[in-house]
Amino acid sequence: MTTLDLPPVAASEPAEAPPAPAPVPPRPEQRLKLGGVTREDVLTVAGSLVGSLALDWMSYERILPFSGAFGFLVCWYVLFLAGYFTLGRLQWGRLLVRERLVSVVAWSSGLLVLALIVDQIGYLVVRGSEAAQHLNFFTESMERTAALSPITSGGALNAIVGSLEQLGLATLFAVPLGIAAAVFMSEVGGRMARPVRTLVEAMTALPSIVAGLFVLGVVILTLGFEQSGFAASLALTVMMMPIVTRAAEVVIRLVPGTLREASYALGGSQWRTVWNVVLPTARPGLVTAVVLGMARGVGETSPVLLTSGFTAQFNADPFTEPQVSLPLYIWNYVKQPYPEMVARAFAAGLTLMAVVLVLFVTARVLGGRRPGQLTRGQKRRINRDARRLEAAAAAAVARPYAIQPEKR
Repeated sequence: MTTLDLPPVAASEPAEAPPAPAPVPPRPEQRLKLGGVTREDVLTVAGSLVGSLALDWMSYERILPFSGAFGFLVCWYVLFLAGYFTLGRLQWGRLLVRERLVSVVAWSSGLLVLALIVDQIGYLVVRGSEAAQHLNFFTESMERTAALSPITSGGALNAIVGSLEQLGLATLFAVPLGIAAAVFMSEVGGRMARPVRTLVEAMTALPSIVAGLFVLGVVILTLGFEQSGFAASLALTVMMMPIVTRAAEVVIRLVPGTLREASYALGGSQWRTVWNVVLPTARPGLVTAVVLGMARGVGETSPVLLTSGFTAQFNADPFTEPQVSLPLYIWNYVKQPYPEMVARAFAAGLTLMAVVLVLFVTARVLGGRRPGQLTRGQKRRINRDARRLEAAAAAAVARPYAIQPEKR
């Protein structure tokens, strides 16, 4: 065979590598907004409000034979919800529409409650400011004031003092009993815990007039006591005790069980554990329970109506003779046909509202801490004790050992 001479193959040069792409600069981080209100939400709500108002006015005032502001507002709200759901379905999915519809219902309900509270407070301020702006309302009683006397004469000093004294006595009676019952149900237990809890729950739903009738029948008619602030405080005790007991039981149950176990492990008895561990840990919640019970008792009218009696004179002794309180003062004067008396009643209502507000703010301030959270005073005492122990330990280390003389 003959070999064919092939032309020499030229060596192929290596292909040039493509240029490396330029590095892409990283995108700036963007904060994702998971909640909040968007422009579409505002426009949807506004459109639903305007459209439902026009449709409600057309149907309620022109077509349907209805009248009245309450019915108009109810129909407007129903049409607003229907319009919001319809407009939402045109923009979002079914689940998102349901979620935003529930949010709208929650917000509108909260605004409605807030509007009612503002309306009541505003009405009370407008009607009661005529008498409350005079100093004599807080420094004088109605002992020397007639029905047609001017607003610059007389006041509610006797009712203010009576309410404070009756509330103080009721708190003195109800708080130990309520906290003791709560400790018994949550810490002691046993066969009697369930009947006690059932009785406390029944007393919580007890009408206030029944408490007044009970004290009237047992204390006044049977035992022979007269109508006085003391009898009224007993009736308020019946109303306050279940409130204090229920709230105190819930707070005591929130105390961590590890604290009780640590106390038992150190050899503490059940009484010592409750007194030195459970109650100090639950102190903020117990204060809240007490103040809420006081706020409930200070505004009761039916129990004091049957037990305290009514008088226009100033009586600072709750154990003798009738003693008026702010709720009874309001109930007696607001139904009279004289404008000055009605103005004094509204001013007393404004004063009572201020007292309740102070009590609730006190409960919020004193009971805002979690169970076991230390106050500033407790932290200062702990730091002071720690520094004292450190100083004593340093002094013991620095002091040379004393050589005791040998005894012969």
